[in-house]
Amino acid sequence: MALKFSVRSSDILHMAEDYLRSRLDALRSNQNPDGGWGYFPGKRSWLEPTAYALLALYGEADSPAWQKGWRLLRSWQRDDGAWQPNGHIPEPHWSTALAVTLHAVHRVHDDAFRKGVSWLLSLSGAESRPLVRLFSLVLPSPTGHDPSFRGWPWRPEATSWIEPTAHALVALKRAAPQVRDAELSRRIVLGEGMILRRRCSDGGWNYGSKSALGIDLPSYPETTALALLGLQGNRDADLTAALRHAFHLWQDSRSRWSRAWLAISLRSFGTDLPVEPSEQPVARDLVLNALEVLAAPEGGFRHFRPEGIPS
Repeated sequence: MALKFSVRSSDILHMAEDYLRSRLDALRSNQNPDGGWGYFPGKRSWLEPTAYALLALYGEADSPAWQKGWRLLRSWQRDDGAWQPNGHIPEPHWSTALAVTLHAVHRVHDDAFRKGVSWLLSLSGAESRPLVRLFSLVLPSPTGHDPSFRGWPWRPEATSWIEPTAHALVALKRAAPQVRDAELSRRIVLGEGMILRRRCSDGGWNYGSKSALGIDLPSYPETTALALLGLQGNRDADLTAALRHAFHLWQDSRSRWSRAWLAISLRSFGTDLPVEPSEQPVARDLVLNALEVLAAPEGGFRHFRPEGIPS
């Protein structure tokens, strides 16, 4: 799925350098004194923007600033293996998947990493509980969900959704070469099955269901991008139509957030996309800054790919 350019390759390179430099500078200059990042400049550090910033700045992993952020993120792990969302809310959080992915990218496979993987394997959506599954045999779900396919929720005790399931699958596939566990392999199969069975009729993915009350639901750009990231490496699923739909979503979307996630996903599958305009202003949203860095053709998107898949 290649696109042709009408500008010189030297111009493209210059545009890409300017685009990346401005966003990397914004991330560097907005690191908090504790080493983390908030969602916006000057705001309290949270795990999600900190993890994305560290992934975006991974080329500087040897720097004192990166290491300070890494130590802060590591300090937010709970005794049960989950990560909490920041230093002030002692609850397990979906962004544990991001912390596990970052550990795998950084090739730190220690006890903290393994405990994080174990916590992800212990978590599943509330619809997977035995009593709920038994009840579904008597009264099928109005959304058509098959509870035997176990996904991940945003937080414990809640039902599963496409986005946290995709993040968990990315983390577990990155962890798989270091964690030889039959349960890990099983959960990957079940998680992929959940995503595939919730695919919308238009080829993409909605947030949680493909239909409601007998009405087909539309897909959305971010959820389609993340669902495809979660399905990387699945050799049995034909994702051709889904990738074509994602490409059209990328072409049509005016949301920078959507375009960043779609570019990360499409480039992970080998799609050639043009560089975003260098004159596009740097956003105040620091997660968006990090995602736009990761979406660039230079390779940050590869952090979300399972090891062993050819580029």
